[in-house]
Amino acid sequence: MAAQDVAATGSGMTRHVLMCEPAHYNIAYEINPWMHRANAVNGPLALEQWRALHTLLAQLGVRVELVQQGDALPDMTFTANAGVVLGRRFVPANFRFPERQPEAALFTRWFDEAGYQTVPIHMPHYWEGEGDVLDTGDTVLAGYRFRTEFRALDHLDEIFGRPTVRLELADPRFYHLDTCLCPLGGGRALYYPAAFGDEAQDALKAVFEDLIAVPEEEALRFACNAVVAGEDTVVLNTGCPETERQILRLGLTCVATPTDEFIKAGGSVKCLVLTLDSFARH
Repeated sequence: MAAQDVAATGSGMTRHVLMCEPAHYNIAYEINPWMHRANAVNGPLALEQWRALHTLLAQLGVRVELVQQGDALPDMTFTANAGVVLGRRFVPANFRFPERQPEAALFTRWFDEAGYQTVPIHMPHYWEGEGDVLDTGDTVLAGYRFRTEFRALDHLDEIFGRPTVRLELADPRFYHLDTCLCPLGGGRALYYPAAFGDEAQDALKAVFEDLIAVPEEEALRFACNAVVAGEDTVVLNTGCPETERQILRLGLTCVATPTDEFIKAGGSVKCLVLTLDSFARH
């Protein structure tokens, strides 16, 4: 791993990601509260929004790798759920729903061809990658309940060689940890408090010195599903002015880019990105 990748990870930022162009993205089934087949995706607009995010990340100095989407795998564009990357090791997801399970083989093939070692989580325990596992630079946070099973995290702890901080999710609308929490580096994070139970909120307060609560209306715009890219830039969905104001208050830069077509399936900026330089210190 390059020195700049380790430095980026330590500060909570990313400079290397995996994305998947949404050539076959649509609402073909309903596996979370956001997905409704009657709410059709505007394919050309989704592609335009994805390309805008891709271009923005590249402009911020992020190296973007691409994996080809399977033609019968509409959610494969949400690469964050593929697994987690620890240096040159790839830990693939065990997707909970049959509709997404075939994605695992395509992601694993990409990482095999790129020279990564695959280290699987014990079956049949389901877990969904970086959607539920986030790095703060010093601590690994793991959400569970809706899409990641508590027992799967036992094996993930073995792989990391240290315990994760486990956070039980409380609201099915925020079914992955990355939909309601975004570490910003420097002991700071965005979060939506009502997405967590009391114990999980207490655990977050023990990890972060500065927790910025986003309002419900912006949480529903996936304000927390953001990426810290380049030097100090938070990339998030449009329509979150209070969250943007709080980010600027911290001295960070903020850029909003539209992802409305992806919110139809329950995802936004972070869901569309798997970081390849996180967890480097673990």
